[in-house]
Amino acid sequence: MRPLVVIPTYNESENIERMLGRIHECLPSAGVLVVDDGSPDGTAAIVKRVAAERDDVSLLERAGKSGLGSAYRAGFAWGLERGYDAFIEIDADFSHDPAALPTLVAPIEEGEDVVIGSRYIEGGSIPNWAWHRHLLSRGGNLYASAVLGLGVADSTAGYRCYSAQILRRLDLERIRAEGYGFQIEMTYRAKQHGARIREVPISFVDREAGESKMSSFIVIEALALVTWWALGRVARSVLRRPAVPAAESSSSVPSSSPPSSSSPASPSSPSSPSSPPLPPPPSSSPEDRVGSA
Repeated sequence: MRPLVVIPTYNESENIERMLGRIHECLPSAGVLVVDDGSPDGTAAIVKRVAAERDDVSLLERAGKSGLGSAYRAGFAWGLERGYDAFIEIDADFSHDPAALPTLVAPIEEGEDVVIGSRYIEGGSIPNWAWHRHLLSRGGNLYASAVLGLGVADSTAGYRCYSAQILRRLDLERIRAEGYGFQIEMTYRAKQHGARIREVPISFVDREAGESKMSSFIVIEALALVTWWALGRVARSVLRRPAVPAAESSSSVPSSSPPSSSSPASPSSPSSPSSPPLPPPPSSSPEDRVGSA
């Protein structure tokens, strides 16, 4: 298997060279693609220098800051064109421990489509987070899983691995979210395409150097997108309900034509020539008229 580690960067000059070294130590078989969004601090120059010494490191330079989701989509497309089999997302700031890389790749070799490094399953952890950050992250994950039917404890996790097969089945050009929203959307779309998803425990720590890219806008965007996708999911469910067929008049309405005078009367018919009509069949109950969801 040929794994590719994709690292989006913007102003990561303090971390990137050390991160490239640790990835090589922990997963020597992996290629590494750094997707740099025009970092003014010289991140790309550092990657170029390392790439000149190592065949496993490549650089994809972009003109400006275009977002996390856009960087990963570009990295996945680059790797698919070059025949890589597994695609790993990792942050450059060491909030994701490279020592967990083999744990993420192994289930892909066993046939899984998506492997998520989870903070919220047994063995996962987030040391040194304030209670309000725990509440926001955990609450957002519970909400997303509930309304989208993900069955995943940590859909916002950014340390994960995809098989090439599932990325080919997804239409990456239609995935537009960034930040937390991108991770949730990828999980949701993969689930829609029948992906086999496994979570493995990881420890998530705050960055050691550099400036955080997280903002309140990214969190709000993610919650708004989850709500929008959930509404679309409900609408599709309603539209998939089978229509109630119209009753055929010939089977439900008795004939109003009078019997022919030449026809002999039935032995059980009353002697009166104008017998009252049969009552109409009872109307169906509301339960009978509702199709299955």
